Amino acid sequence: MTGKRLPAFDRATATDEQIAVLDEIVNGPRGNLDGPFLSWIHSPRLANHAQRLGAFCRYETGLSLRLSELAILVIAAHWRSQAEWHIHHPIALKAGLPPHLAEAIRQGTTPTFDDGDDRLVYAFATELNDTRRVSERTYQEAVKRFGHVVVVNLTGLLGYYTLVAITLNVFGNRAIGQVELPFPE
Repeated sequence: MTGKRLPAFDRATATDEQIAVLDEIVNGPRGNLDGPFLSWIHSPRLANHAQRLGAFCRYETGLSLRLSELAILVIAAHWRSQAEWHIHHPIALKAGLPPHLAEAIRQGTTPTFDDGDDRLVYAFATELNDTRRVSERTYQEAVKRFGHVVVVNLTGLLGYYTLVAITLNVFGNRAIGQVELPFPE
């Protein structure tokens, strides 16, 4: 749902370009407009480019769903993005992320990892958020484990979900059906 900062989207008065973008989103792998899309639709060209990048970052990075969702939760917690967390938390749990890891991330504490890939993706994302860089050690470990292409894709995923988080935050969006907020306002 959009917040109060943008006019409500009305399909009856939408442009052909807006309708085409919305139809592509709804008929694509997401199947719904939850998230930033009803904000982005006010700029249909941005919406079109962003949603296509998002489909790639969410479904085609070469990372498992569990690792992608872990990275998204790190971004959601960093930006305290209410809707992003609400949407992706259940997906992460369903993909096998242990609930205690998700809760530690939400609370801003360093989780205890049993899985090396979880630890590596968390370290990569957290270092990038905290220092605006990734250490040589973490970078080399990620390349050794995932390869250059997946590391480039992981970096893109982190950037894309930062765009999502800041869009949701700027326009005060909430997820469809969201009542409780995972982060203090």
